[in-house]
Amino acid sequence: MVTEEDVRRLALSLPETTEKPMYGMPAFYVRGKWFARVKEEGDLLVLPVGSQEEKAELIAAEPAKFGTTPHYDGHAIVLVRFGAVDAAEMGELLADAWRLRGPRRRAAGFEG
Repeated sequence: MVTEEDVRRLALSLPETTEKPMYGMPAFYVRGKWFARVKEEGDLLVLPVGSQEEKAELIAAEPAKFGTTPHYDGHAIVLVRFGAVDAAEMGELLADAWRLRGPRRRAAGFEG
């Protein structure tokens, strides 16, 4: 099970990442663009994904790991349950989200 501290450590290990609060919870940014934030419940991570189709596929394939709320309808954003992923998978998910929001030239060459 991943903890908030694990998420922080993994996110801050990504290039040019900073942390500042969003809605009173930890959020992670690259060059001023958020790419992950802990949801108010404390056991969910909010992450952007490549498309609404990708979001639907993740939720359909692994509903124990991924979810959404009506607030995120129409947005390519997925919720990840801390208790359903290990640190390695969370690291991959964070790196993917970083690539979506990171500087294009750096993101293209970043292997995570």
